[in-house]
Amino acid sequence: MLRAVRRFLALATVAGLATCGGPAVPPPTDAPTPEPEPIIEVDTLVDFDSLQVIREVPPIAPAPELPPPPEPVRICAGGDVVLGTNLDTAWATRATARLGTPVAAVPDPGWLLAPLAPLVSDADVVLLNVEGAIGEGPAPPKCRPGSRNCYAFRQPVSVAAAIREFADSAAIIGNLANNHAMDAGSAGLEATQGYLADAGVAVTGVDTLATVVVSSGGDSVAFLGFSTAQAGPDPRDLAGVSRHVARAAGQYRRVVVTMHMGAEGASAQRTANETEIYLGENRGNSVAFARTAVDAGASVVIGHGPHVMRASEWWGDALILYSLGNLLTYGPFSMREPNNRGAVACVTLTRSHGPRSVAGGLAEPAGLPGHDGAVGWRSQGRAAVGANLASTGRRQVAARGRGPCIVERREASRCLTASASSRTSTAPPPAPAGSPPSAAPR
Repeated sequence: MLRAVRRFLALATVAGLATCGGPAVPPPTDAPTPEPEPIIEVDTLVDFDSLQVIREVPPIAPAPELPPPPEPVRICAGGDVVLGTNLDTAWATRATARLGTPVAAVPDPGWLLAPLAPLVSDADVVLLNVEGAIGEGPAPPKCRPGSRNCYAFRQPVSVAAAIREFADSAAIIGNLANNHAMDAGSAGLEATQGYLADAGVAVTGVDTLATVVVSSGGDSVAFLGFSTAQAGPDPRDLAGVSRHVARAAGQYRRVVVTMHMGAEGASAQRTANETEIYLGENRGNSVAFARTAVDAGASVVIGHGPHVMRASEWWGDALILYSLGNLLTYGPFSMREPNNRGAVACVTLTRSHGPRSVAGGLAEPAGLPGHDGAVGWRSQGRAAVGANLASTGRRQVAARGRGPCIVERREASRCLTASASSRTSTAPPPAPAGSPPSAAPR
């Protein structure tokens, strides 16, 4: 009871002070009242029992803007290209006598390429195998007197500009990893690189580093060329192939590998998964090479060298074209069936870097008796290569009669021939002055 009374008296005293004897309250002023600082911030961690700040929480940084996905890149590639030779022009004299009409030894290279230009009109990048040196003046002899299987090709300097003008809106890359890039010696190879570079043509196949070209859309594509000849890295060294391609794939989203290897001629249309020997030379195993390149990160592998068209296949999500044949070879060549067939293969690399579709174009000799133009076809299916198609499930192979097919499949009856879905025909342009109609691709 006594404790309750004391408490009541204490409260009464406090109340009296507040109403009678407390300090005077100052009159209000016009000065603005400062904003009280907030006790709890969004980025502050607080103990709500004691209202004490435990630690400051750094604000969450906005997510960085991701770069836009790369646009699809369309790459068109052709096989062997030789636009004349100025090392030995005696063949033109013999051809003139045989055909009964003048044959130019070195015609206008732009006129030679013009019938094929529509096949690459929509390309972002064009890849060609430049099968010979480019230059002029004296050159060391390549072939011994009396040799029967030796050919030396050096194209005129004007060829470099003609290759660049082949597709005005596309980046052009010339592969020199082949057995004719050094036909004018090591100095000739160096000169060839210089002429192409001066014309605006990128070069691959002279070392183990990738050649990078940028499409009109700003996307980079890396190219690597391999050859069993002196010019270019050796495709028979599979460990080296894997290392070089993996290095490029580690730096660039899209890697295209080109190979110049394998046996030659009509008997070499089938693509054997084994080492090929031709004229006593080890020409490598193109199947083992291509699959090694794909396993190391290549999106597409494009082959040439056998002078005939060969099989193609899907290896995982990558496309392998084992040989596109002779695209345009003007000079002392045998153009008997099937050497007179070549293809332009156009591959669209999608945002995921893999090929989405392939369009093929068949190029036949133009301007010779019996040929009235360059004949081509396009198919937007999953794969299309060569004059005819044969389908073996996931793998697509080009076939014509006893033509290309992967031998290891054993089911020979499944290597069937089917006609192309569509064809287009392009007549050659009028011959310039001084170039007779017979001076066309042979």
